[in-house]
Amino acid sequence: MNRIMPGIFITLMLTSSVYAQSDLDMVSIIEKQRQELVQKEEIIKKETERLKTLKNEIADSIVKYNELLKQIDNSLLMAEELGNKRLKHVAKAYEAMQPEDAASRLSGLEASIAVQILLKMNSKKAGLVIGMMDTTKATRITKDLAKLKK
Repeated sequence: MNRIMPGIFITLMLTSSVYAQSDLDMVSIIEKQRQELVQKEEIIKKETERLKTLKNEIADSIVKYNELLKQIDNSLLMAEELGNKRLKHVAKAYEAMQPEDAASRLSGLEASIAVQILLKMNSKKAGLVIGMMDTTKATRITKDLAKLKK
């Protein structure tokens, strides 16, 4: 039986050595996976920070663009008001003319401009001016006026 014992002892030693090696491999694999997870977590943290920065930059850009749009809208309103003011001034000048003179001068303008001037004039005076115009021109301007009021 003494002969069997050394064989069992050797077998046990080899088996425990295999298990120890297997345990070392498992510990090594787990440690490697842990390190990979730590690296991936760092990458995710950096990417999250980058995305937050981009989000803030985009929000800032949106605010700036909205401010620019407001400035553009204000500028357009001011330009329109200035144009209306000038147009009212021109309309008053035409109102001050004799209807025949105003009709002849408006007839020489593009229809769209004549329409804008007539819209700014007192309606009775505008009617007198249109009445003094050439029939063809008066018809065209009247149609354009009707289209604008729709």
